[in-house]
Amino acid sequence: MSKLTAATVKNAKPGPKPRKLTDGGGLYLLVDAKGSKLWRYDYRFAGKRKTLALGIYPDVSLKEAREAHYEAKKQIQKGIDPGQVKKVERQTRNLAASDSFEAIGREWFNQIMGDKSESYRMRTGRILEKDLYPYLGSRPIAEINTPELLATLRRWRSR
Repeated sequence: MSKLTAATVKNAKPGPKPRKLTDGGGLYLLVDAKGSKLWRYDYRFAGKRKTLALGIYPDVSLKEAREAHYEAKKQIQKGIDPGQVKKVERQTRNLAASDSFEAIGREWFNQIMGDKSESYRMRTGRILEKDLYPYLGSRPIAEINTPELLATLRRWRSR
């Protein structure tokens, strides 16, 4: 069994059904019938066969796939399931996104503004949309510091 080369990966063409181009040690490139090239790693953990998605070619190169494969193998040797690690990382990213200034601001707006007058809701919503979300919206709320908030509020007030 020979190792994959960058040229082999780049020139891999789809066939009538998905096929695997193996690199060894459970790492392979899955070329599906539509032409997508997906890096996968088959491994066993706690007596079960599992598959770890390592990325999509060309976003993840052969070298990067091999590095991710090596890291996953090290985790298995330490008794850690790399699939579970990836799942926790994904959940952490999703949780961080839900803790953004904009997400919390929208939740606050929906809870507090329901019984307020239409003009007050519109004015408050406009301030959030035009003056706060563009500058602070994507930031995790725990990372926003006082000087940053003050600068944003001063920008709004001067407008």
